[in-house]
Amino acid sequence: MYLIVLLLIGLVGYRHSKTGEEDYYLAGRGQSWMISSLTIMATFFSSFALLGAPGMVYREGVVFALVSLNVPIAGFCVYLLGSRIWLAGRKHGYVTQADMLCEHYDSHLLLRPLITFVGVLFAIPYVIMQLKAGGELASVLFSEYDHAFEIGTTVLAVITALYIMIGGMRSVAWTDALQCILLVLGMILAGIVMVVSLGGLSGFRDAVASLPESSLTVPGNSGFWQLPMLFSVCILMPIGGIIQPAQWMRFYAARDRDALKKSALIFIILLTGCFMFGIMLVGLGGQALYPLQISEAGIQPAPGIENYDQILVVILRDHLPALLGPVIGVAFASLTIVAIMAAAMSTADSNLHALSALVTRDIYDRFIRPQAGEQERVWVGRLVILAATTASLLVVLIASRPESGISGFMEMIVDLALFAVAFSVQLLPMTIDVLFLRRGTGTAASLGLIAGLLTAFLFTSLFPPLALWLGNPGLDFLLSIVQQAKTYVPVHASAWGLAANVFVFVGVNLFCKRSTPESSQKMSGPVSQSEPRSPIRT
Repeated sequence: MYLIVLLLIGLVGYRHSKTGEEDYYLAGRGQSWMISSLTIMATFFSSFALLGAPGMVYREGVVFALVSLNVPIAGFCVYLLGSRIWLAGRKHGYVTQADMLCEHYDSHLLLRPLITFVGVLFAIPYVIMQLKAGGELASVLFSEYDHAFEIGTTVLAVITALYIMIGGMRSVAWTDALQCILLVLGMILAGIVMVVSLGGLSGFRDAVASLPESSLTVPGNSGFWQLPMLFSVCILMPIGGIIQPAQWMRFYAARDRDALKKSALIFIILLTGCFMFGIMLVGLGGQALYPLQISEAGIQPAPGIENYDQILVVILRDHLPALLGPVIGVAFASLTIVAIMAAAMSTADSNLHALSALVTRDIYDRFIRPQAGEQERVWVGRLVILAATTASLLVVLIASRPESGISGFMEMIVDLALFAVAFSVQLLPMTIDVLFLRRGTGTAASLGLIAGLLTAFLFTSLFPPLALWLGNPGLDFLLSIVQQAKTYVPVHASAWGLAANVFVFVGVNLFCKRSTPESSQKMSGPVSQSEPRSPIRT
């Protein structure tokens, strides 16, 4: 029923849509503060919130609960960056990140494809992450059936792609609003269920106090979450999640600056509370109900749980009907399960929609068919959504097989999220420069971005197996250097990439004198709510 409702919303969005790219990608730049708030929150809190974060707390213990600090930082970024991005988009008719950044630097040939590439590196892992969540959900709920994971993933992919292709941003934003409400209710309900399952607040406190010492201290059960790693993730993950393509387009789509300021305040208050008093309780209580198998060989989830990310679904399945009765319990469990689907779909649709804008406007329109009309570009965008969804689905289905070489990389949802953020945060130096400093050059921005992306990749979990597979002596030597650097400075890959990015960006700027283009001078000027915008095709 829920999936059918989403398709109906897609049809309603299509009936209210107008011809043209601005309506398809930005809903006519008229989103109210309420819709803006809900769609920004829904895009930020993906299946990471209801599956990934509880799964990581279940594995590591209380140390990962500190990652909830990322929510206030993200809300502050919405307030600080969002209003300035909205101002530039309103004045110049920008649609994508590259529209604004490349016009400021007057650099399109190299910088625009690079920024699009960053968008792809963020969007595809995030879409894969959401489709994997749909499969994990189905595999627990319908464990008695063969191929439940594959069917659940496929259904989620098909429905999501359909309503985006039908209604564009308007359908995405309206479904996000519904999904955000369900997401918040699901987080609160999950926390209540966990506390009640352990006998109330005192029972929950005693159960958590009895957990292994490693679950209650830094660096957690695996020893991975040392303080430098923890704080680099807490600071850079929310920044990368806010300056990624889908959020950037939501800033453009807001009706006015007040909508974004209200969105930031609601974001901080509502999501921080839900994260701390909902999802974190599930992960900690889950350890008490389903003790981990900790040995010298490593950490494994309790018997009967195939994956850490399944802990919330297992708790709902096993405890909610017993607490509330077979009818009410199943009803509330179903509501939370729908909330998990909402968390996954609200982020998948946003990233697919943003990806279509990036590829269509920044590659197809700029380099392949500059003479294409708006209607043609909209249809090309729909094809991009279909292609990206299909590719992501294939990756998830292949990785679900233990014999595949990438199954380890996709073991946990949090790992995929951090992988994506490591690349999106590399846009931060040029974003700060364009919005506040205006002193950088296009050459410095391009070279800094390249350095940041390459360095970040070297410190991700994909580089070691790639180096071993290629068997190149030079790569083996580079891998040894990276491993030593990780040992001495245990921070996340995004921090290593950002350090290299800033170093190159600043260094090149010292030798390149910036000539300020007219568009950059205009960007800082005032704009009224009624001022006509420049044509969307820049």
